[in-house]
Amino acid sequence: MIAEILKEAKEKMDKALESTKDDFASVRTGRANPGMFQKVMVDYYGTPTPLPQLCGIQNPEARSIIINPYDKSALQAIEKALNAMPNLGAQPNNDGEIIRINLPELTEERRKEYVKLTRDKAENGRVSVRSIRRTAKEGLEGIKKDGGAGEDEVDRAEKELEALTKAHVDKIDEALKNKEAELLEV
Repeated sequence: MIAEILKEAKEKMDKALESTKDDFASVRTGRANPGMFQKVMVDYYGTPTPLPQLCGIQNPEARSIIINPYDKSALQAIEKALNAMPNLGAQPNNDGEIIRINLPELTEERRKEYVKLTRDKAENGRVSVRSIRRTAKEGLEGIKKDGGAGEDEVDRAEKELEALTKAHVDKIDEALKNKEAELLEV
């Protein structure tokens, strides 16, 4: 039972870490990155659909993106979703076939804004990991209370859970440090 709780906690923490890294990818750095558009939702015939499912996203140059829809009738909906996208900082150009986005050079002020946004995303990731730890710890306390395991076993499991939590928080902090360096690089 203890092993199951720890295994489940580790799996959930891994997912929280991956989710945080995905959130980091959606923050623009100095280069154009198709990952920026992973979480953009397009109203496609009344159904919210992720942008990558509707089109090919390429970046032929360092600061430009080309969005090539599989269904040309979705061009207007895609353009509308891109215009509603916060933190894009560029105007999509629709030529009737594809959408081009030329991203301007980031100003120092904008870079600092993105660093702040990235720190918020990292904090959300840390909170998520700690929440998973709390839930697992409650499960361990329940086992201890019910007499399902000895105190020593539960204490050992709690120490393992703390180590697991620290490792995941450290990985989030490392990813944050890398993203900040990437953002502040001119």
